[in-house]
Amino acid sequence: MLTSELPTINILKQPTNPAWVELAISNLEAILLDHSQCERKAASAAINFMFRYPSNEKMVKELTKIAKEELEHFEQVNQWLEKRNIALRPLTPPPYGAKLKAQIRPTEPNRFLDSLLVSALIEARSHERLGLLAIHCPEPDLAQFYKGLMASEARHYGIYWVLADTYYDREIVIQRLDELSIAESEILATLYPEPRIHS
Repeated sequence: MLTSELPTINILKQPTNPAWVELAISNLEAILLDHSQCERKAASAAINFMFRYPSNEKMVKELTKIAKEELEHFEQVNQWLEKRNIALRPLTPPPYGAKLKAQIRPTEPNRFLDSLLVSALIEARSHERLGLLAIHCPEPDLAQFYKGLMASEARHYGIYWVLADTYYDREIVIQRLDELSIAESEILATLYPEPRIHS
């Protein structure tokens, strides 16, 4: 059975199930398609923060950079799809994103905090899973591509964490992150049968 061979990411409660790696590397076409959608959604999420909270100057500055970088990654993944003659098409999303976003409390100031921390968790899990693909992907060029994206994903989850720490008391941030991290791991406890980045 495959092992992660990655250092522990401290904001994630549980590492990825090795069965996910086996499913992913056996279905690289679906993983690339889903990865494209993930990058587009990540750019959209950063932009949505700026629309909802335009007066938070530090956040706007940091998330403008993230949105640009996510769109660059979107373009890069799409180039891989084009090389492999894979047409862009929608995929059924796994329950991960919807279930994690359902943890966001609906009223402010809790909504802003939870939204930042959920984004941090999604980016942290992306960092871990792209790292696993970099290690286990049987195609060296594609594995190198995934490895090259890891630093960006790590920086992104760090930025969301720093923003939460900027606007909220650290003890509150740590406590809420712990609660959301537990929920995130519970969501992934059941492996989604279709290969997705967050399945």
